[in-house]
Amino acid sequence: MRKLLNTLYVTTPESYLARDGENVVIRLDEKEKFRMPIHNIEGIVCFGYMGASPALMHLCAERNVALSFLTEHGRFLCRVEGAVSGNVLLRRKQYRMADDKEQSVELAKLFVAGKLSNCRTVLQRSFREQSSGKNLPEMESAIQLLALKQKQVLSTSSADVLRGVEGEAAQSYFGTFDQLILAQKEDFFMKGRNRRPPKDNVNAMLSFVYMLLMHEVRAALESVGLDPCVGFLHTDRPGRASLALDMMEEFRPYLADRLVLSLINRRQVNKHGFKGNEAGGILMTDETRKEVLTAWQKRKQEEIQHPYLQTSIAVGLLPYAQAMLMARFIRGDIDNYPVFVNK
Repeated sequence: MRKLLNTLYVTTPESYLARDGENVVIRLDEKEKFRMPIHNIEGIVCFGYMGASPALMHLCAERNVALSFLTEHGRFLCRVEGAVSGNVLLRRKQYRMADDKEQSVELAKLFVAGKLSNCRTVLQRSFREQSSGKNLPEMESAIQLLALKQKQVLSTSSADVLRGVEGEAAQSYFGTFDQLILAQKEDFFMKGRNRRPPKDNVNAMLSFVYMLLMHEVRAALESVGLDPCVGFLHTDRPGRASLALDMMEEFRPYLADRLVLSLINRRQVNKHGFKGNEAGGILMTDETRKEVLTAWQKRKQEEIQHPYLQTSIAVGLLPYAQAMLMARFIRGDIDNYPVFVNK
């Protein structure tokens, strides 16, 4: 099993990344502020405009360390990668499966069913915690609806019907999300999912954490030799990591949504950490973004019993475990893809 290393998040816009032997060095105003051996890093994510030396880019490519550049607010810009790794036969089979409509739908069904199951678990967990002496008919109704939609997903054979059912389920889930927010209700509320740009504090946090999750899943897929741009649920589009988006579905509720709710309900973030922009969107301040990144890193260190592998692994290794299982399924080593479902 892959060792869980650190993802280095660089949030100071004036930083410059350089190489010193086998070390990644961060400099600010020509002074060294931080250094870490490359063998302790699995990825580097840079927020805002900053420079990186060609020598560092070469080191990252050589050691298979993903180097990604994003805007200061989390929009993806570009990614530096080395030579494509992995078995070409595995990728060729992945492409053939993606071109087969029947096989694509069968895999897409698993991604969506896993997502709905994990969404339902998030609601059930909150329902149990709140239901004592409290009437929660909307949440109870959403839990029942998600169970129904999961059955519909598994019984359909149409990609269009599948996407329609997923959309209805997502609307119900996010329509109930506000009831999961138990603190700071005046400043943190959810009236539905919105993005590009997010219109409220909760959606701003969700979009940011989804972006972090995307980085993890894409890197995991590449590490096992799969093409992250060729998926089964999300259609091909230039610049879109469709398979990474597919696999993200099963992780969103468990890794992202629960983290955002925890940060709000434990008052680790507050209204002062958000600001509006000219486009009418909501952005996080540098301090709040760092708070979220710290919580994300801590979450990745927690241990979980993997439901299929039946072994204890770090939460941060879940994308790599699922990517490995996907590669095994595509190669024909296992009969089906065991989507991650949290009970």
